[in-house]
Amino acid sequence: MGSDPLHPTVMIDGSVSGKGSDPIVAPIAIIGAGPAGLMAAEVLASRGSPVIVFDAMPSVGRKLLMAGRGGLNLTHSEPLDVFLTRYGAAAAALEPAIRAFPPEALIAWANTLGQETFVGSSGRVFPKSLKASPLLRSWLKRLEALGIEIRTRHRWIGWSETGALRFAVDGGAIAEVMAGAGQTIEITASATLLALGGASWPRLGSDGAWSQILADAGVALTPFAPANAGVDVAWSEHVRSRFAGEPLKRIAITYAGVTRRGECIVTRNGLEGGPVYAFTPALRDALAKGTRPAITLDLRPDLSMQELAGRLAAPRGKQSGSNFLRKAAQLSPVAIALLREGATGPLPSDPLLLAERIKGVGLDVQGVAGLARAISSAGGVRLDAVDENLMLHAKPGVFVAGEMLDWEAPTGGYLLQAAFATSRHAADGLVQWLAATSKRTLSGAPT
Repeated sequence: MGSDPLHPTVMIDGSVSGKGSDPIVAPIAIIGAGPAGLMAAEVLASRGSPVIVFDAMPSVGRKLLMAGRGGLNLTHSEPLDVFLTRYGAAAAALEPAIRAFPPEALIAWANTLGQETFVGSSGRVFPKSLKASPLLRSWLKRLEALGIEIRTRHRWIGWSETGALRFAVDGGAIAEVMAGAGQTIEITASATLLALGGASWPRLGSDGAWSQILADAGVALTPFAPANAGVDVAWSEHVRSRFAGEPLKRIAITYAGVTRRGECIVTRNGLEGGPVYAFTPALRDALAKGTRPAITLDLRPDLSMQELAGRLAAPRGKQSGSNFLRKAAQLSPVAIALLREGATGPLPSDPLLLAERIKGVGLDVQGVAGLARAISSAGGVRLDAVDENLMLHAKPGVFVAGEMLDWEAPTGGYLLQAAFATSRHAADGLVQWLAATSKRTLSGAPT
């Protein structure tokens, strides 16, 4: 690390040595180098605070890069009052953070990194490059210029008896450290901001291992559950072997009287995609109550029943049933396979009955995909376990941001928006707490 003023030397107690006669200042520790952690680091460092970011993985922003593979959906362009409703029961708790850093502020921030955005046909907002890597590269250069040190392969394993942060170095697991193996270090920070993510996509770093540490510290938690997850369907071997990985385009899915349109992918175990993800909370709750919910697929939602029946009334001639459905109803082979899935006999020959079948394919949901395949997770630090500035009641000076908090939202830009907004909100609260603590210290009042 040397004496580079942009990369100050970190002592074993975590203090940061100043230059010349400058006083030694304990740094702020940010644990987690995903979008929430990096955003908090930028906010704090831009205000002159010494910041060290720790992450267990060999590189930063892994989940952000994965999210960008299909086009990095930063936020959504709908009116803010509508936007906030997407967070359900957590909307009131998240509202101050999102109003302070709304979608237009996130778009402006991306522009400052040279990443111009555009609004897609669905209202979702993307960088023009559609990728996460250009944004992340530009962002890391900015953080480096702000003097932020990022330590990878440092897994947080809790606090020492004196309150110092403990880390296993070089990616050591908590179990190994408890068994006395691996190298550990302790860092004393002036304040800590946790941005460790939820429990989805654990191979990318957000494995939820922090939950036991916080539970042991008296922090109230909600158990993790998959959010924005696919559903399990008991396909026939024909569908599993021939159509896994095939897209179902321009479909609509209805559950409990609510309909969502979009595109899904048939998997060996069921269905994945935006229209399915939207129902994850409701399906998860129904399954938890012991019921087996059924969803309904409309394979041609752009046509009314009468319009579709009219097309199906055309003479078939010598066409096979599949060719007729492909031409008259413009159904793909995978859609035709699902139309026949579970049928006890041939498809109806009557045009109206056949149209009803195409627009009402029923599927029994056997389960929701697990956390390893979920886009995000529900559960985590309960919202009543933090104050209005997202500081833990049980651990003063420790703030929480991002998906660690117990909220969930559908895909469409809502996940990243809340991660960025809560991290900035927590960073602001941290600065206020440090200032108040400093005043109490100077006045001799108890801290």
